[in-house]
Amino acid sequence: MNFMQEAIKESEQNLETGHGGPFGAVIVKDGRIIGRGHNEVIKNNDPTCHGEIQAIRDACRQLGTYDLTGCELYTSAEPCPMCLSAIIWANIKTVYYGNSAKDAAAIGFRDDFIYHFIETGCTDTSVMILTQMNRDEAIKIFQQYADKNMTIY
Repeated sequence: MNFMQEAIKESEQNLETGHGGPFGAVIVKDGRIIGRGHNEVIKNNDPTCHGEIQAIRDACRQLGTYDLTGCELYTSAEPCPMCLSAIIWANIKTVYYGNSAKDAAAIGFRDDFIYHFIETGCTDTSVMILTQMNRDEAIKIFQQYADKNMTIY
């Protein structure tokens, strides 16, 4: 089975359904697809419903775990910063993609301002104002968590 072709098929669905942008992904483990997803941002009114995120959610449900170690992700386009983060959190170490970020920018999908925001230490207030507050209260919960040795990652 051509897994990249399956990711492209997922992206193609949105040309007819209008669920979101033309992005799709599949997750493979041991030579078989265990998760599928396509962009459903518009359908769900949820900006996190990117194809990669949907495929991760599907694979985690199928396997009954949040850890996708040993899986590969095939996606129709280079993952955006949010999806890259989710892929890393899911412990997926191998990603294959079709279209580049430049290809996506050429049709109106631009991630460069997010990369710039991160690169500048999250200080570009035209993107977001990020302010720390109430750490003295919030840190207590982290301390209680650490005391229970409840490490997930």
